[in-house]
Parts: sequence; C-alpha cells; structure tokens
Amino acid sequence: QLQLVQSGGGLVQPGGSLRLSCAASGFTLDYYAIGWFRQAPGKEREGVSCISSRGGYTNYADSVKGRFTISRDNAKNTVYLQMNSLKPEDTAVYYCAASAYVCSQTPLRYNYWGQGTQVTVSS
Repeated sequence: QLQLVQSGGGLVQPGGSLRLSCAASGFTLDYYAIGWFRQAPGKEREGVSCISSRGGYTNYADSVKGRFTISRDNAKNTVYLQMNSLKPEDTAVYYCAASAYVCSQTPLRYNYWGQGTQVTVSS
C-alpha cells in the first residue's frame, strides 16, 4: 500500500519548536517533490513549504520564512519540517504530500497525502 505516514506534532508553547516527519511506505520519495500544507479550523488548506525531489529547491510561505525549515533524507525515505519560534497562528492540522511533478501551492497537484497531524501552539 502506497502511503505517507506522518509523525511529530503536539502541543507547544509560543516560541517553542517541533519537528514533523513524513515517511513514505510502499514507494520511494526520490522522484517526488514534497509539500507541507496546513489547515486551521474554518480556513482553506494552505501551502507552507515545499522541497524538490533532490532537495536543491525549497520554498516557504511568507508567514513561516525564517522560522520553518524543510529538509529531506532520501536514504531514509523521509522528509522533515522543523518549526521554530512557533506562534499561536501556526496552530493547524499539518499535512505532507508528494507530487510527481514540481513544487506547487495547489493541493490538486499532489498524488499522495499523509494522514495529518495536529500542531497546537498555546500557553
């Protein structure tokens, strides 16, 4: 079965850090761009960050630039999202997704999705 399995997330105080992981099962991530999206209650899903298949290209939403870092370890078939200096407005369900094309802000361009993980930033 082809799937992305997410781990990490949870409750953290403002200013804290979390790392999300996204591991592929049943296929290799080597040929896929990987995006991270998030969706807060009552809001549309938004792109947070993306990394190209070989890791040479990354992009970030303006709201997370300088605070989040995306990386990948193809040997481990895993992509990471390191989130520092977290703010309450970062609270959302975070999803990773794999695209057989290039990085995109459009969710429809992604072929596989993780199950989602809750990130809550609150004191």
